[in-house]
Amino acid sequence: MRVYFAPCGIGLGHVGRCIPIAKKLLERKAQVLFSTYREGISYLQKEKLPLVKAPPIGFQVKPDGTIDFRQTAVNPGPFLASFTLLEQINAEIESIEKFNPDVVVSDSRISPLLAARILRIPRICILNQFQVIIPRRRRFLRLARFADSVTLALIGKMWTSGNMLLIPDLPKPYTICAGNLNIPKSYKKRVKLIGPILPTRPEHLPDEKVLRKKLQLPKEKPVIFVSLSGPVREKAFLIGILRKILLGFPEDYEIVMSLGYPNADSNPARYKNVTIYKWIPNRFEYLKTCDLVIGRAGHGTLTQCLCYGKPMILVPTPNHTEQLSNAKQADDLGIAKIIPQEKLNKERLLKNVRHMLKATVQKRLREIQREVLKYDGLRTVVETIVAMVNK
Repeated sequence: MRVYFAPCGIGLGHVGRCIPIAKKLLERKAQVLFSTYREGISYLQKEKLPLVKAPPIGFQVKPDGTIDFRQTAVNPGPFLASFTLLEQINAEIESIEKFNPDVVVSDSRISPLLAARILRIPRICILNQFQVIIPRRRRFLRLARFADSVTLALIGKMWTSGNMLLIPDLPKPYTICAGNLNIPKSYKKRVKLIGPILPTRPEHLPDEKVLRKKLQLPKEKPVIFVSLSGPVREKAFLIGILRKILLGFPEDYEIVMSLGYPNADSNPARYKNVTIYKWIPNRFEYLKTCDLVIGRAGHGTLTQCLCYGKPMILVPTPNHTEQLSNAKQADDLGIAKIIPQEKLNKERLLKNVRHMLKATVQKRLREIQREVLKYDGLRTVVETIVAMVNK
């Protein structure tokens, strides 16, 4: 069995959920090959998985991490973006032909799906954002509405050009990416909600007390886990703000901060009650034993916190419509509080920390966690791949 993975390389989330799938298949003596770009490359190199580098694609970002829609529209612009897509398709055709896989698995990338379709190879798409929504700014409102209708028609058709579209999310009312799943009825027969893809499930780890002892965390203080992922330029500004705020936090809290740089060493820097890691390889141990998570509002972060029953304080990337929608959904479920990046300060953060550690929030999370853990997205996607190859 030969499986070709082609995850989006922007940030770590897409590659991060394909890696455990690949490892499960490797246990079955399969051969795997990855194709990705940007931050995804360093993550795969860290995991020592075989890969080919694809032509990079992305969007423009301001110094504060805000998605710059205007500059993205100008640079690369429609012409160069189209050229890059064609370049990616050509590169994928060459890599797929050389590897000769039984199935192509794309995570949020269109070019591998189109390449596999041209080569008549079975394909699976993993996706949590069916429709790309343009930020609603007054001066771009007409353009945004027009772009939304075009992308829903064209990109929606491309997403469903595979044999199966798997969404690693939960049925209502717990769907995190509900705001980005405007799926027309004609496509829904190819779509399946499978639940979060977890590399490590909470029941497979020791209990919180054992983990605190192992990780040398205090027993009596609430532990705040600050987990920052995403593109380097998007998170750099937030890292600077949070570092300054948390270094001044009361010593009533123990704080562990992960900056999310895969190729960095895992030796921490310690400042009183704050420990800062450039990279934490055993992040799920910290996720299970912590009392609260602070981070962006990426889909992976939110679904993992749901599975581990952890309350969240979210600082979505400004202008990032998917993150803003995810954060609102978590807030509506009563499991998270949102702080806009421009309003983030010590007083507001501390107030929200105290609120999210209340017993009523913990009770709500336990109720949701019981429902969430009924799903095993990792097992489902592995079984889907194996079944497709056998068929």
